[in-house]
Amino acid sequence: MSRSLGSIVQALGGTLVGPADTPVRRLAPLATALADELAFVAQARYASQIQTTQAGALIVPPALQDAAAQRGAVIVADDPYLYFARLTQWWRSEHDAPAAAAIHPQASIHPSAVIGPGVDVAAFAVIGEGAIVAAGARIGAHGVLGRGAQVGAGTVLYPRVTIGDRCVVGARCILHPGVVIGADGFGFAPHQGHWIKIEQLGAVRIGDGVEIGANTCIDRGALDDTVIEDGVKLDNLVQIGHNVHIGAHTAMAGNAGVAGSATIGAHCTVGGGAIVLGHLTVGDKVHISAASVVTRSIREPGQYTGMFPIDDNASWEKNAASLKQLNRLRERLKAVEQALEQAQQKKTEP
Repeated sequence: MSRSLGSIVQALGGTLVGPADTPVRRLAPLATALADELAFVAQARYASQIQTTQAGALIVPPALQDAAAQRGAVIVADDPYLYFARLTQWWRSEHDAPAAAAIHPQASIHPSAVIGPGVDVAAFAVIGEGAIVAAGARIGAHGVLGRGAQVGAGTVLYPRVTIGDRCVVGARCILHPGVVIGADGFGFAPHQGHWIKIEQLGAVRIGDGVEIGANTCIDRGALDDTVIEDGVKLDNLVQIGHNVHIGAHTAMAGNAGVAGSATIGAHCTVGGGAIVLGHLTVGDKVHISAASVVTRSIREPGQYTGMFPIDDNASWEKNAASLKQLNRLRERLKAVEQALEQAQQKKTEP
Protein backbone atom coordinates (compact mmCIF):
# COMPACT_ATOMS: atom_id res chain seq x y z
CA MET A 1 0.00 0.00 0.00
CA SER A 2 3.03 2.29 -0.13
CA ARG A 3 3.54 5.11 -2.62
CA SER A 4 6.79 6.59 -3.91
CA LEU A 5 7.91 10.15 -3.28
CA GLY A 6 7.99 10.63 -7.03
CA SER A 7 4.31 9.75 -7.37
CA ILE A 8 3.43 12.19 -4.60
CA VAL A 9 5.29 15.06 -6.25
CA GLN A 10 3.81 14.16 -9.62
CA ALA A 11 0.31 14.39 -8.12
CA LEU A 12 0.75 17.42 -5.84
CA GLY A 13 3.74 19.38 -7.08
CA GLY A 14 6.63 20.58 -4.95
CA THR A 15 10.34 20.02 -5.47
CA LEU A 16 11.81 16.61 -4.78
CA VAL A 17 15.36 16.41 -3.45
CA GLY A 18 16.42 12.77 -3.32
CA PRO A 19 15.48 9.47 -4.98
CA ALA A 20 12.06 9.49 -6.62
CA ASP A 21 11.58 5.79 -5.86
CA THR A 22 11.82 6.30 -2.08
CA PRO A 23 8.84 4.35 -0.71
CA VAL A 24 6.33 5.87 1.71
CA ARG A 25 4.22 3.38 3.66
CA ARG A 26 2.44 5.88 5.88
CA LEU A 27 2.05 9.56 6.74
CA ALA A 28 3.14 10.14 10.32
CA PRO A 29 3.81 12.80 12.98
CA LEU A 30 7.33 14.17 13.05
CA ALA A 31 8.09 12.86 16.55
CA THR A 32 7.05 9.25 15.92
CA ALA A 33 7.66 8.73 12.19
CA LEU A 34 9.70 5.71 11.13
CA ALA A 35 12.12 5.07 8.28
CA ASP A 36 9.41 4.26 5.70
CA GLU A 37 7.11 7.13 6.71
CA LEU A 38 6.67 10.73 5.59
CA ALA A 39 6.36 13.70 7.98
CA PHE A 40 6.36 17.47 7.61
CA VAL A 41 8.06 20.44 9.26
CA ALA A 42 5.88 23.49 8.88
CA GLN A 43 7.93 26.17 10.62
CA ALA A 44 11.55 27.02 11.40
CA ARG A 45 10.93 26.69 15.15
CA TYR A 46 10.72 22.92 14.64
CA ALA A 47 14.02 22.80 12.78
CA SER A 48 15.79 21.11 15.70
CA GLN A 49 13.60 18.02 15.18
CA ILE A 50 14.91 17.52 11.66
CA GLN A 51 18.03 15.81 13.00
CA THR A 52 16.20 13.74 15.63
CA THR A 53 13.23 12.41 13.66
CA GLN A 54 13.41 8.91 12.24
CA ALA A 55 11.19 9.79 9.26
CA GLY A 56 12.35 8.43 5.95
CA ALA A 57 11.43 11.68 4.16
CA LEU A 58 10.28 15.17 5.10
CA ILE A 59 8.15 17.95 3.65
CA VAL A 60 9.84 21.27 4.47
CA PRO A 61 9.76 24.95 3.49
CA PRO A 62 12.55 26.33 1.29
CA ALA A 63 14.37 27.80 4.30
CA LEU A 64 14.90 24.32 5.75
CA GLN A 65 15.79 22.52 2.53
CA ASP A 66 19.53 22.32 3.11
CA ALA A 67 19.26 21.11 6.71
CA ALA A 68 16.68 18.48 5.80
CA ALA A 69 18.48 17.29 2.66
CA GLN A 70 21.58 16.43 4.72
CA ARG A 71 19.66 13.63 6.42
CA GLY A 72 17.61 12.21 3.53
CA ALA A 73 14.93 12.71 0.91
CA VAL A 74 12.93 15.94 0.97
CA ILE A 75 9.88 17.47 -0.68
CA VAL A 76 10.20 21.25 -0.66
CA ALA A 77 6.91 23.19 -0.57
CA ASP A 78 6.20 26.88 -0.01
CA ASP A 79 3.55 25.98 2.58
CA PRO A 80 4.28 22.53 4.06
CA TYR A 81 1.12 22.52 6.19
CA LEU A 82 -1.09 23.19 3.18
CA TYR A 83 0.86 20.63 1.17
CA PHE A 84 0.34 18.06 3.92
CA ALA A 85 -3.40 18.79 4.00
CA ARG A 86 -3.66 18.12 0.28
CA LEU A 87 -1.45 15.07 0.67
CA THR A 88 -3.86 13.57 3.23
CA GLN A 89 -6.71 13.98 0.75
CA TRP A 90 -4.72 12.38 -2.05
CA TRP A 91 -3.56 9.58 0.24
CA ARG A 92 -7.13 8.74 1.27
CA SER A 93 -8.30 8.77 -2.35
CA GLU A 94 -5.48 6.35 -3.20
CA HIS A 95 -6.09 3.95 -0.31
CA ASP A 96 -9.72 4.29 0.79
CA ALA A 97 -11.74 4.56 -2.39
CA PRO A 98 -15.48 4.45 -1.56
CA ALA A 99 -17.52 1.43 -2.58
CA ALA A 100 -19.67 1.68 -5.67
CA ALA A 101 -22.87 3.64 -5.12
CA ALA A 102 -26.01 1.65 -4.48
CA ILE A 103 -29.46 1.97 -2.95
CA HIS A 104 -29.68 -0.52 -0.11
CA PRO A 105 -32.85 -2.63 -0.22
CA GLN A 106 -33.55 -1.80 3.42
CA ALA A 107 -33.56 1.97 2.78
CA SER A 108 -36.95 3.69 2.70
CA ILE A 109 -37.38 6.22 -0.11
CA HIS A 110 -40.68 8.01 -0.71
CA PRO A 111 -41.96 7.62 -4.26
CA SER A 112 -41.96 11.39 -4.79
CA ALA A 113 -38.33 11.82 -3.73
CA VAL A 114 -35.84 12.66 -6.49
CA ILE A 115 -32.60 10.66 -6.39
CA GLY A 116 -29.82 11.75 -8.74
CA PRO A 117 -27.35 9.48 -10.55
CA GLY A 118 -24.62 7.81 -8.53
CA VAL A 119 -26.32 8.37 -5.17
CA ASP A 120 -25.48 5.91 -2.39
CA VAL A 121 -28.15 5.25 0.26
CA ALA A 122 -27.24 2.92 3.13
CA ALA A 123 -29.43 0.55 5.12
CA PHE A 124 -32.31 1.96 7.18
CA ALA A 125 -31.95 5.46 5.77
CA VAL A 126 -35.26 7.28 5.28
CA ILE A 127 -35.77 9.82 2.50
CA GLY A 128 -39.04 11.66 2.84
CA GLU A 129 -41.70 13.03 0.55
CA GLY A 130 -40.42 15.44 -2.08
CA ALA A 131 -36.82 15.26 -0.88
CA ILE A 132 -34.08 15.83 -3.45
CA VAL A 133 -30.68 14.12 -3.38
CA ALA A 134 -28.30 15.36 -6.07
CA ALA A 135 -25.77 13.34 -8.04
CA GLY A 136 -23.04 11.50 -6.18
CA ALA A 137 -24.34 12.22 -2.68
CA ARG A 138 -23.99 9.55 0.00
CA ILE A 139 -26.61 9.03 2.72
CA GLY A 140 -25.37 6.97 5.67
CA ALA A 141 -27.17 4.28 7.62
CA HIS A 142 -30.14 5.48 9.69
CA GLY A 143 -29.92 8.90 8.09
CA VAL A 144 -33.17 10.84 7.74
CA LEU A 145 -34.16 13.43 5.15
CA GLY A 146 -37.44 15.12 5.98
CA ARG A 147 -40.19 16.29 3.67
CA GLY A 148 -38.80 18.58 0.98
CA ALA A 149 -35.22 18.39 2.28
CA GLN A 150 -32.40 18.84 -0.25
CA VAL A 151 -28.86 17.48 -0.36
CA GLY A 152 -26.38 18.81 -2.92
CA ALA A 153 -24.10 16.97 -5.31
CA GLY A 154 -21.22 15.04 -3.79
CA THR A 155 -22.30 15.71 -0.22
CA VAL A 156 -21.62 12.98 2.35
CA LEU A 157 -23.97 12.38 5.26
CA TYR A 158 -22.46 9.91 7.72
CA PRO A 159 -24.71 7.57 9.75
CA ARG A 160 -27.53 8.99 11.87
CA VAL A 161 -27.54 12.44 10.29
CA THR A 162 -30.97 14.10 10.30
CA ILE A 163 -31.96 16.81 7.82
CA GLY A 164 -35.30 18.29 8.82
CA ASP A 165 -38.25 19.23 6.63
CA ARG A 166 -37.43 21.82 3.93
CA CYS A 167 -33.82 22.21 5.05
CA VAL A 168 -31.15 22.52 2.37
CA VAL A 169 -27.55 21.26 2.43
CA GLY A 170 -25.33 22.39 -0.44
CA ALA A 171 -22.81 20.55 -2.60
CA ARG A 172 -19.60 18.84 -1.44
CA CYS A 173 -20.51 19.08 2.24
CA ILE A 174 -19.54 16.59 4.94
CA LEU A 175 -21.85 15.99 7.90
CA HIS A 176 -20.45 13.65 10.53
CA PRO A 177 -22.45 11.15 12.60
CA GLY A 178 -25.27 12.47 14.74
CA VAL A 179 -25.59 15.90 13.14
CA VAL A 180 -29.10 17.34 13.39
CA ILE A 181 -30.10 20.06 10.93
CA GLY A 182 -33.46 21.71 11.42
CA ALA A 183 -34.61 20.81 14.91
CA ASP A 184 -36.95 23.43 16.37
CA GLY A 185 -35.34 26.58 17.66
CA PHE A 186 -35.68 27.34 21.37
CA GLY A 187 -38.66 29.70 21.30
CA PHE A 188 -41.30 30.01 24.04
CA ALA A 189 -43.53 32.84 25.25
CA PRO A 190 -44.15 33.11 29.01
CA HIS A 191 -47.80 33.18 30.08
CA GLN A 192 -49.10 32.88 33.63
CA GLY A 193 -46.16 30.83 34.79
CA HIS A 194 -46.18 28.56 31.76
CA TRP A 195 -44.21 28.45 28.51
CA ILE A 196 -46.19 28.68 25.25
CA LYS A 197 -44.35 27.17 22.29
CA ILE A 198 -43.56 29.42 19.33
CA GLU A 199 -43.75 27.26 16.24
CA GLN A 200 -40.53 27.42 14.24
CA LEU A 201 -41.67 28.10 10.69
CA GLY A 202 -38.31 28.75 9.00
CA ALA A 203 -35.73 26.22 7.84
CA VAL A 204 -31.93 25.88 7.59
CA ARG A 205 -29.91 26.74 4.48
CA ILE A 206 -26.35 25.44 4.30
CA GLY A 207 -23.99 26.45 1.50
CA ASP A 208 -21.38 24.49 -0.44
CA GLY A 209 -18.22 22.96 0.99
CA VAL A 210 -19.41 23.03 4.60
CA GLU A 211 -18.15 20.46 7.12
CA ILE A 212 -20.06 19.82 10.35
CA GLY A 213 -18.69 17.73 13.20
CA ALA A 214 -20.35 14.90 15.09
CA ASN A 215 -23.46 15.67 17.16
CA THR A 216 -23.57 19.32 16.18
CA CYS A 217 -27.05 20.84 16.03
CA ILE A 218 -28.29 23.70 13.86
CA ASP A 219 -31.81 24.87 14.70
CA ARG A 220 -34.35 25.98 12.11
CA GLY A 221 -35.42 29.60 12.10
CA ALA A 222 -38.54 30.89 13.77
CA LEU A 223 -39.70 32.82 10.68
CA ASP A 224 -36.68 33.38 8.42
CA ASP A 225 -34.10 30.65 7.82
CA THR A 226 -30.95 29.90 9.78
CA VAL A 227 -28.10 30.39 7.27
CA ILE A 228 -24.65 28.79 7.10
CA GLU A 229 -22.68 30.18 4.15
CA ASP A 230 -20.14 28.44 1.91
CA GLY A 231 -17.00 26.88 3.38
CA VAL A 232 -17.98 27.10 7.05
CA LYS A 233 -16.33 24.49 9.31
CA LEU A 234 -18.04 23.48 12.56
CA ASP A 235 -16.43 21.10 15.03
CA ASN A 236 -18.16 18.46 17.16
CA LEU A 237 -20.90 19.40 19.63
CA VAL A 238 -21.45 22.94 18.35
CA GLN A 239 -24.87 24.50 18.96
CA ILE A 240 -26.23 27.03 16.46
CA GLY A 241 -29.48 28.67 17.54
CA HIS A 242 -32.42 29.70 15.39
CA ASN A 243 -32.04 32.52 12.87
CA VAL A 244 -28.27 32.65 13.27
CA HIS A 245 -26.33 33.72 10.17
CA ILE A 246 -22.70 32.54 9.81
CA GLY A 247 -20.57 34.04 7.05
CA ALA A 248 -18.42 32.19 4.54
CA HIS A 249 -15.32 30.27 5.64
CA THR A 250 -15.80 30.86 9.35
CA ALA A 251 -14.58 28.06 11.64
CA MET A 252 -15.82 27.15 15.11
CA ALA A 253 -14.16 24.67 17.49
CA GLY A 254 -15.87 22.10 19.69
CA ASN A 255 -18.54 23.01 22.23
CA ALA A 256 -18.91 26.54 20.90
CA GLY A 257 -22.41 27.95 20.98
CA VAL A 258 -24.22 30.74 19.17
CA ALA A 259 -27.52 31.95 20.57
CA GLY A 260 -30.51 32.85 18.44
CA SER A 261 -30.49 35.67 15.89
CA ALA A 262 -26.76 36.36 16.21
CA THR A 263 -24.81 37.22 13.06
CA ILE A 264 -21.20 36.11 12.62
CA GLY A 265 -19.22 37.43 9.68
CA ALA A 266 -16.94 35.76 7.16
CA HIS A 267 -13.45 34.36 7.86
CA CYS A 268 -13.96 34.37 11.62
CA THR A 269 -12.75 31.80 14.14
CA VAL A 270 -14.45 30.89 17.39
CA GLY A 271 -12.43 28.89 19.90
CA GLY A 272 -13.63 25.82 21.76
CA GLY A 273 -16.28 26.42 24.40
CA ALA A 274 -16.79 30.05 23.41
CA ILE A 275 -20.29 31.53 23.42
CA VAL A 276 -21.84 34.29 21.33
CA LEU A 277 -24.97 35.72 22.91
CA GLY A 278 -28.14 36.25 20.95
CA HIS A 279 -28.96 39.20 18.67
CA LEU A 280 -25.30 40.30 18.53
CA THR A 281 -23.24 41.04 15.42
CA VAL A 282 -19.67 39.83 14.99
CA GLY A 283 -17.96 41.36 11.97
CA ASP A 284 -15.69 39.76 9.38
CA LYS A 285 -12.26 38.43 10.41
CA VAL A 286 -12.99 38.49 14.12
CA HIS A 287 -11.24 35.79 16.15
CA ILE A 288 -12.71 34.75 19.51
CA SER A 289 -10.45 32.97 22.00
CA ALA A 290 -11.51 29.68 23.54
CA ALA A 291 -13.96 29.82 26.47
CA SER A 292 -14.75 33.48 25.87
CA VAL A 293 -18.26 34.88 26.21
CA VAL A 294 -19.17 37.51 23.63
CA THR A 295 -21.59 39.88 25.38
CA ARG A 296 -21.51 42.79 22.93
CA SER A 297 -21.32 43.24 19.19
CA ILE A 298 -17.83 43.36 17.67
CA ARG A 299 -17.39 45.36 14.49
CA GLU A 300 -13.62 45.58 14.00
CA PRO A 301 -11.39 42.67 12.90
CA GLY A 302 -8.95 41.30 15.46
CA GLN A 303 -8.42 38.84 18.30
CA TYR A 304 -10.83 39.11 21.23
CA THR A 305 -10.66 37.37 24.60
CA GLY A 306 -13.08 37.44 27.51
CA MET A 307 -12.25 34.99 30.28
CA PHE A 308 -11.09 34.99 33.89
CA PRO A 309 -7.66 33.32 34.18
CA ILE A 310 -7.54 30.07 36.09
CA ASP A 311 -5.87 30.10 39.51
CA ASP A 312 -5.73 28.06 42.68
CA ASN A 313 -9.12 28.21 44.34
CA ALA A 314 -8.14 30.33 47.33
CA SER A 315 -6.59 33.00 45.11
CA TRP A 316 -9.55 32.86 42.74
CA GLU A 317 -11.99 33.48 45.61
CA LYS A 318 -9.98 36.49 46.78
CA ASN A 319 -9.85 37.92 43.25
CA ALA A 320 -13.56 37.30 42.74
CA ALA A 321 -14.34 39.08 46.00
CA SER A 322 -12.18 42.02 44.90
CA LEU A 323 -13.99 42.21 41.58
CA LYS A 324 -17.32 42.55 43.39
CA GLN A 325 -15.90 45.61 45.18
CA LEU A 326 -14.62 47.34 42.05
CA ASN A 327 -17.64 49.57 41.55
CA ARG A 328 -17.59 50.77 45.18
CA LEU A 329 -13.84 51.38 44.97
CA ARG A 330 -14.37 53.28 41.73
CA GLU A 331 -16.89 55.58 43.36
CA ARG A 332 -14.56 56.18 46.31
CA LEU A 333 -11.70 56.96 43.93
CA LYS A 334 -13.86 59.47 42.03
CA ALA A 335 -14.76 61.16 45.33
CA VAL A 336 -11.09 61.42 46.29
CA GLU A 337 -10.20 62.86 42.87
CA GLN A 338 -12.96 65.48 43.17
CA ALA A 339 -11.79 66.40 46.67
CA LEU A 340 -8.22 66.82 45.42
CA GLU A 341 -9.37 68.97 42.51
CA GLN A 342 -11.37 71.20 44.86
CA ALA A 343 -8.41 71.53 47.21
CA GLN A 344 -6.15 72.44 44.29
CA GLN A 345 -8.62 75.09 43.12
CA LYS A 346 -8.71 76.68 46.59
CA LYS A 347 -4.92 76.91 46.63
CA THR A 348 -4.87 78.76 43.31
CA GLU A 349 -7.65 81.20 44.23
CA PRO A 350 -6.34 84.74 44.92
